[in-house]
Amino acid sequence: MDSKAVTFDNCGITELVAAVEALSDSILHHSLAAFSDTEAVVLMQQLETCKRQLSALDSKLIIEAQERALPEESGAGKLVPFLRHTLGLSAHDASVRVKITHECGEFRQLTGHLRPANLAIAADAYAAGAISRDHVRHIVTIMTHLPTDIPAEARTQAERILVEKSAEGLFPDDLPKIGREILARLDPDGTVINDADRRRRRGIVVGRPGVDGMSYIEGWMTPKLRALWDAVMAKFARPGMCNLEDETPLTTRDSVIDSDVLDAAARRDRRDAGQRTHDALLALLQPGVDMGKLGSHRGMPVQVTLTMALTDLERGTGIATTASGTHLSINEALKMASGTRPVLAVLDDNGIPLYLGYGERIASSGQRLALIARDKGCTHPGCDVPATMCAAHHVIDWAKGGPTDLNNLALVCDHHHAMVNDSEHGWKTVILGKDSPHRGRVGWIAPKSLDPTGTPRVNEKHHLAGQIATDIEVSCEQWGTRAA
Repeated sequence: MDSKAVTFDNCGITELVAAVEALSDSILHHSLAAFSDTEAVVLMQQLETCKRQLSALDSKLIIEAQERALPEESGAGKLVPFLRHTLGLSAHDASVRVKITHECGEFRQLTGHLRPANLAIAADAYAAGAISRDHVRHIVTIMTHLPTDIPAEARTQAERILVEKSAEGLFPDDLPKIGREILARLDPDGTVINDADRRRRRGIVVGRPGVDGMSYIEGWMTPKLRALWDAVMAKFARPGMCNLEDETPLTTRDSVIDSDVLDAAARRDRRDAGQRTHDALLALLQPGVDMGKLGSHRGMPVQVTLTMALTDLERGTGIATTASGTHLSINEALKMASGTRPVLAVLDDNGIPLYLGYGERIASSGQRLALIARDKGCTHPGCDVPATMCAAHHVIDWAKGGPTDLNNLALVCDHHHAMVNDSEHGWKTVILGKDSPHRGRVGWIAPKSLDPTGTPRVNEKHHLAGQIATDIEVSCEQWGTRAA
């Protein structure tokens, strides 16, 4: 480090850090009562950008600590325990910071020059406050799982797509969906990450009982197990089902349950999602349970529903999607569909079902299968509830003469279903016409208090992968790789 840098560090950066501390303290103790609602939101957004920029400095400081051998001198030995001891961090937080630093930091080479960050685009957006640490964490995970032998241009374009989507407002939790789509396009034949690799990683570990007798579970599910798990848990882990705390719990022995009884049990249910999953698994493992008589869930047999594109089916590559949003390779999906339980839907280029294969059928099965293929989940804008947790909603209410036809039905979760009404605060639903770019899909019209224009909006949450598929395929053609 030269004398100029030392002088600037001592006289400049220290003063800036002190100024940040003073400003933070002043804002923290300042009354915000005089701010309007709009001003309060703007302040939150500005502070979030500042916090993101400050958190981006972690990489620079971690590199500095490593180059000075501070972990070794402190006795911690490695960066993660050093950060935990020095900053009071959790093991997870410290590990995430180190992982981000390795990919987004600029390390000094033996020549003394700085080596550009591996993920320079993400690093720049992070430093500018355009994306959060959670965004970067997911981007790093996705990029490190991409095939190592793809062209550099392809890797750069994949990173750019992830960063741009994040900066445009995509939630961090949605990035893995985009990552799976990118991986499926860049590695259509599964030569890098395939079903055999996933099977080798599979495993569920049950830890030793603690002092209270409770045991911790962790592990990895294969996509096939996850698909089966989601299908069963959608019914038996729903509110009101298999409740250990209920005086009259509903168990798997009740294959046919009166809807009024279930609704009453759901209203009494105070369990969280994890507790409901635990109780459902306990009920399924009880002696005498017939796994072949699981009944139905929301008008459909308890089974796996698989959706795939015709082009992917013809090529034998790409991905299939379950009603709960899980992705499987085409080959694995076809193996599952060869049985009598799973349901297979094949779509054309416009997302219209061409084929429905199933082993069991009830009155509304065909319509619900088409809804799963078309809507993929709750249609309310911004909602990410999967199809397995949705009801078939009448766009024109049944009481008003609305038919139970596919062009008058939409998947809607219970929460947003209750928001549809004729009051001044109610939402309305419409099927969009031929003049709309989303023809045939369901549009939601917000109350006038939220949107005076009454513009119908669609939910893109469940269609993110499809939106970028074309861009990725075009890029793959430019890179000279074969897209799925």
